[in-house]
Amino acid sequence: MFNSREFLPDALIARVVDKRVTDPEYSSRVAANRVRRTSLTLDGKLNILAADHPARRVTKVGDDGIAMADRRDYLARIIRVMQAGDVDGLMATMDIVEDLLTIHGLVRESGGEGLVDGKLLIASFNRGGLAGTAWELDDPVTGPSAETCVEWRLDGAKILLRIGDDDAGSLETVLASAEAITECNAEKIPMFLEPLPVVKTDKGWTVVKTAEALAKIAGVASALGDSSRYLWLKLPYCERYEVVARSTTLPILLLGGESAGSPAPFLTQLASALQAGPNVRGALVGRNVLYPGDEDPLAMASAAGGIIHHGWTVEQALESFGANRGKDLGRLR
Repeated sequence: MFNSREFLPDALIARVVDKRVTDPEYSSRVAANRVRRTSLTLDGKLNILAADHPARRVTKVGDDGIAMADRRDYLARIIRVMQAGDVDGLMATMDIVEDLLTIHGLVRESGGEGLVDGKLLIASFNRGGLAGTAWELDDPVTGPSAETCVEWRLDGAKILLRIGDDDAGSLETVLASAEAITECNAEKIPMFLEPLPVVKTDKGWTVVKTAEALAKIAGVASALGDSSRYLWLKLPYCERYEVVARSTTLPILLLGGESAGSPAPFLTQLASALQAGPNVRGALVGRNVLYPGDEDPLAMASAAGGIIHHGWTVEQALESFGANRGKDLGRLR
């Protein structure tokens, strides 16, 4: 089992806090000197980690209601995933991005290998639709902007768009999404849009994971903003995923949703989705990679990367855990 405290020592977290207190501009200076990719993809595919859940008050993993509220553990898992060679980058809120940049800088200063050189850093724009609130579907941009992405030399942006037919707040989020896409287009910044059809149940807003519902919302999402030229879609898996793939020519990344507690279910969905159409180009996943049951997050990320970048079967991906489990655990010590 992955031991986050041994992997990311409390002493290093204390140094991050100290930088926040004594040198608030440290992370921005690190961002200014970060080695960036020359193109968004290296082979037309992407394997990106999502780490923006706590900012929307989503912290539950399995039976632990506040698992993702432990910032040291959360950062340890993020860094562990970023160690994987077939992980292209991270999508996160700015506080997470800043923590990661700070640790990257501190590790480099100590003579170690950096964490984010050559990796994509993608900013999560809207987290205001807090889980469980009366205004949950009215989800304005509460984080960075296209201007922030330029200033911090980030590689893209992400926005969440949940549409509930019986909630007028969805319209405000549609308008905010269109505006954000237009602003990113002006700066030539790729936008990863996550459009989700939702219905109200006794458990709150629930995503409708049917081919018909996802195909319809993909058509809506593809037309937002002044142009779709830098737009990618992030969509969940469902049966008959080929119907979803055929609803747009935009590239699609698979999302993961709640952790399945073991690697096989998500890896199976990923392999199936990639066969659905030429525009299904990878995954933008969080909890299923960060919290893969008793497995090592790096091994899980590498398995997903093998399917995405090397065309592995699910069986090959599962076999790879033996070689990657526990690999390079001492990198931050």
